[in-house]
Amino acid sequence: MAYLFDTNIFLRLAERNSELREPVIDAIRLLRSRDEDLSYTPQIISEFWNVCTRPLSTRGGFGLNINQTERKLVLIEKHFRILPDSLATFNEWRKLVKEKSIVGVQVHDAKIAASMSIHGVRNLLTFNSSDFKRFEFVKAVDPRALTEGWSEDPDLEIV
Repeated sequence: MAYLFDTNIFLRLAERNSELREPVIDAIRLLRSRDEDLSYTPQIISEFWNVCTRPLSTRGGFGLNINQTERKLVLIEKHFRILPDSLATFNEWRKLVKEKSIVGVQVHDAKIAASMSIHGVRNLLTFNSSDFKRFEFVKAVDPRALTEGWSEDPDLEIV
């Protein structure tokens, strides 16, 4: 089964002191132990770059410089597969925002859902499951729920 990783998953992975980092690491280990296909989209990386390079004084910014952010991005690119954007992705996004009357910041979630639809990915690993309820073809999975009761393999490498 394929899983798309939402921006918030990569951000928690990059944030060493986050209480949500460990559940993300456990989820990655579990999914890799099952040989799942783990992916991201250009939009997710764009959002990741935005937050990482945003100043600490700005809402949610990590305050990292370009070289620090680039190192993190290289690790994502090494361990996860990109689902490329296309005209089909754009057309699906246009269809979704119109059919579901999506406005404001939720247009970004619709773009993620459109990518999932076009690439045939049903599972989205995210801490924001409620943002994707309107998309019946998306199964939003919280890493904490995914790994509940799972015993990790300490030898399995992660990012």
